[in-house]
This record gives sequence, structure tokens and C-alpha cells, in this order.
Amino acid sequence: MPFMPHFFLSTSLKVKMYQTCCPTYESTSLRMFKLGRTEAIRSTTTESLQFTKAMDDPSKHNSEKAALLEKAIKVHRKHTHMAIHGQGIERHMLGLKMIAIEDLTSLPEIFMDTSFAVASHFNLYTSQVGSKTDCVMCLGPMVPDGYGICYNPMDDHINFAVTAFNSCEETNATKLSQFLEDSLLDMKTLLEQVSKTQ
Repeated sequence: MPFMPHFFLSTSLKVKMYQTCCPTYESTSLRMFKLGRTEAIRSTTTESLQFTKAMDDPSKHNSEKAALLEKAIKVHRKHTHMAIHGQGIERHMLGLKMIAIEDLTSLPEIFMDTSFAVASHFNLYTSQVGSKTDCVMCLGPMVPDGYGICYNPMDDHINFAVTAFNSCEETNATKLSQFLEDSLLDMKTLLEQVSKTQ
């Protein structure tokens, strides 16, 4: 369960509120490496989008929605495994950029590409801070027009903290919190209904 909200958040945020997906930075640890810090799991995938769209499509059967959820989870697990084992892209790209800056050489062309800028503008920043105590952690957005969502999964509930900058008219943390709750309850209902038919 702990990994599910991340990929679901990335698509729920934009599909339900803005009818589009967004780049998502899900923080993960690189502690298995000496001096390792963090890496990003890019949670928005084709599979998570397909699942999210299916949830809002009344013509899709519950079994089909559940199958799409399972597929999205498998892809997310794969991306998580890759990131934890040093196969993510964010730290490699940062290293390439820092070497160019330190050597006073020109930045590689990819850093000047519009698509790279768009893909690196993380409208959603999520992180799980697991704790055995029933507490709420908080983190801020990575970009002015973004959201920060930190959560702590407990045995029978999940504590969420949703943040956005008041200075941005495009974001609304209260509205996103409601969409988040609705989406998770929809997913709970789906899984309960599917389990009854099996």
C-alpha cells in the first residue's frame, strides 16, 4: 500500500483538477550507496494515466479498472526498484550539469531543450515519511505553481499534508485535498467490489 498514493496522486492531481498529467517528483533514498542521498521516481506513467482515465469512464468494468491498477502498480514498482538501485535519471542529469559548470564548459544541449525544462518542472512533489506514531509531516512544493504532498501510512488510515503557495492563483491545496480523498475512496470502493466478485 505505501507506494500506491504516489503514482495515483500524480495523475489524480492533473486529470481530475486540470484534465492533464504533470511531471511528478517522488523522493526515494539512495542510502545503499556511499554518500547516497535521494533520487526521484517519476511516478507519472502511461499506465497510471490509463488507470486514472478508466476510473472516470463509466463504460469500463470494475475488473478492467482493477487490472489497469495492477498494471500501474507493477510499473511503479519497477521504476521504484530502478531508482533505489541508482538507475534513475535525476542524479545522473544533475551530475552531468554540475561537471559542465565546474569545468566551465558549455552545458550539454539537452539542458537547453524545452522538453527537458517542461519534464523537470515538477508540479507535484510527494514523499512518504513513515512513522509508527500517528503524526503528520509536511513539505512544500518544488515550484511556485506546484503542490507538496507528504503522507504517513498507518495501519488503518493514511495521514496526508497537502501544501501549495498562497501566492499562486492556479493552485488550491484545499481543493486538491478533497480530490485526493475522493480518489482514494473511489479506489477503495473499486477494490472492495472486485474482491466480492472473485
